[in-house]
Amino acid sequence: MSAPQTSPVFVSSAAVREVFNWPDAISALQAAYARPPVPSAVPPRTIASADRTWLRTLPAIPPGGRYYGAKLMGMALGADLPGVEYVIVLFDRQTSRIAAFVDGNLVTGLRTAAATAAALDRLAPAGPARLAVLGSGLEAAMHVRAFASVRPLSEVVVFSPTPERRAAFAEAVSRDLGVSARQVDSAQAAVEGSELVLAAARSRGEQPILNGEWLAAGAQVYSIGSTVPEQREVDVSVIARSDLIIADMLEEVLEQTGDMIAASAAGIDVRAKAISLGDLLNGNHAQRIRSAQSLLYKSVGSGLQDIVVAELILEKALQAGLATPLPINFETKR
Repeated sequence: MSAPQTSPVFVSSAAVREVFNWPDAISALQAAYARPPVPSAVPPRTIASADRTWLRTLPAIPPGGRYYGAKLMGMALGADLPGVEYVIVLFDRQTSRIAAFVDGNLVTGLRTAAATAAALDRLAPAGPARLAVLGSGLEAAMHVRAFASVRPLSEVVVFSPTPERRAAFAEAVSRDLGVSARQVDSAQAAVEGSELVLAAARSRGEQPILNGEWLAAGAQVYSIGSTVPEQREVDVSVIARSDLIIADMLEEVLEQTGDMIAASAAGIDVRAKAISLGDLLNGNHAQRIRSAQSLLYKSVGSGLQDIVVAELILEKALQAGLATPLPINFETKR
């Protein structure tokens, strides 16, 4: 462990790429979720919005961690504006001072995929599996790499609406992971016969992209693309077939995601089916998990994931000399 910092440092996305590795991040998240939960340590995200401007905040104090803090992201909507920037602010428990600012853009994708892989590592049978991927963006790419770090993939089959993008995705998977990968021209063709299904793309027009009738018996679904009430990703039939739902943020998943809202409106008791990611990783409900035949993992992301992974990255960046010292000092209120 590094010595306490006297001035904050900045960790860029370039530095994140240099020091990050999947096994360490997955293990760190498994350890964090296995600790007894402290509900007030990971409160729900907050969203402020006004005048076509929004600001989202995800705070967390990971139990047992050295650092605590929050991820902030904001956007003022306008045709000429570049998009969203993310920053993770870490405070040091040893000094109670601001220790670092971490570029949160890449970290967000990494921590989401690492958390999903932490769940998959406890849920998926050992041995090779065929993975269907719905989506060809950054989140989909990161999840395939995270999954490959905990399970051998016999084949990756990808569908997304743009043929050029899904072809490039399949080529990159084959090149980077040495795994057989191919594109198909429909979500159904990707899913049929697959033991693992990753849904990592919101649909056009917010119509579900995954139907439960396409899924093989025992197929596990990992859904990460719909995180707010207005978004849709999986059809109600997927939730109806699931005898166990694992949620990274239980209340937010059940009450604030479009897919679960639709399932509840259809008369499905989603709460009776659901447990938290913490319950999975700390050993609660072990018999229920073992007996489940149709598993659905649903993620909205959390500040706990951000801070745990950002702490790991900060420590590695400091050791590698890749954290940029900032010529600033905050005045301390006493």
